[in-house]
Amino acid sequence: MTSDGDKAELLRALRLDSTQREAPALAGRGVRIALIFLALLLAGGSAAAWFWLHGRSFEVEAVTAVAPAADRGPASVLQATGYVTARRQATVSAQITGTLTQVLIEEGEQVHSGQVLARLDDTAQRAALAQTQAQLKATTALRVQYQAQLEQARRDLKRNQDLVDADAVSRQVAEQAQTQVDALGAQVQAQSRQEDLARAQIDGAQVQLGYTVVRAPFSGVIIAKAAQAGEIISPISAGGGFTRTGVGTIVDMDSLEIEVDVNEAYINRVQPNQRSEAVLDAYPDWSIPAHVIAIIPTADRSKATVKVRIAIDQKDPRILPDMGVRVSFLDAAAQAGTREAAGSRTGVLVPASAIVERNGHTVVFSIDGGRAHARQVSTGASYGELRLVDGPAVGAQLVRSPSPDLLEGSAVTVRPR
Repeated sequence: MTSDGDKAELLRALRLDSTQREAPALAGRGVRIALIFLALLLAGGSAAAWFWLHGRSFEVEAVTAVAPAADRGPASVLQATGYVTARRQATVSAQITGTLTQVLIEEGEQVHSGQVLARLDDTAQRAALAQTQAQLKATTALRVQYQAQLEQARRDLKRNQDLVDADAVSRQVAEQAQTQVDALGAQVQAQSRQEDLARAQIDGAQVQLGYTVVRAPFSGVIIAKAAQAGEIISPISAGGGFTRTGVGTIVDMDSLEIEVDVNEAYINRVQPNQRSEAVLDAYPDWSIPAHVIAIIPTADRSKATVKVRIAIDQKDPRILPDMGVRVSFLDAAAQAGTREAAGSRTGVLVPASAIVERNGHTVVFSIDGGRAHARQVSTGASYGELRLVDGPAVGAQLVRSPSPDLLEGSAVTVRPR
């Protein structure tokens, strides 16, 4: 049997110490406090970020939503980019090798067909011309001499024939006189041919002299000046030497057109004579009327594109060669549409730059009470720089090219135009 003392000892061994009961409780309480502190810190950071973004004021450019007009024209079925090119452009050079003595052009200068652009040293050509002219004079003088001798020989022949008829001299004398006439006649003919040769040589020397003057082949504008006086110019490349191959480059501004590369998957949307609109990168708010000239009947296998030539219907001095351009091909079927069909379009027209993607949705930011408000929209047809969208009212103020940081409710200040 267990004594009372043993029972008391056993109960003391089974009793828990108070410090052992409090330690786990204190550890759990510390973890909870740390988690609460971390949650408060994250919430405070998020709130601070939210207040910073929404409290920040954005300076924006405003655009106005407009109603689609009946005379706005057909919609765009395709857009492509390209460059302004000149169908008539030439780098002018001399036809002979020589040293430039004068260069009479500057970039941007308007020149006319036949105008002198440059001159080469013509000393050798003038000397050659003078030599041929002197040869002609000498040949002419010798022909005159033979002609005079021929006339005298003919008179001698006449007298000898009269003496032969009178049996005063032998017939041999008359035959010798005839031979002299024939020989002098041949000499005269030969000198005449020599004169023709000398005249041809003069013409050749004059052509060579003309090659020392470089003239404009057509009227246009000088876009590049490639040589200066004192340099050697040649129509043949000197293979890396100091010889120039051209004096300058002329462009006929009336021959400017547009070349664009159209993806071959969409080339069926383009037709000859199809109306289009061109917008230069340098002047994004200026739409230039144009039309398709031709579709080049070959494809570029490396780019999978087809080249299309487009005529510029409205010439303007601002249009320059090699400018970047974006072309909108207009709906060929809609070109014959009526004003009623055009007036039936629903929605408003806004600049394409005002339409952005946010969280997978297409939105525009309207301006109301100094705040930006995101409005989800559906886009329709393109009309040059404008897109048809639903949602905003006519006359609504929208943000052009919204910043990625612009959020719903952000404060905005409209930038003065």
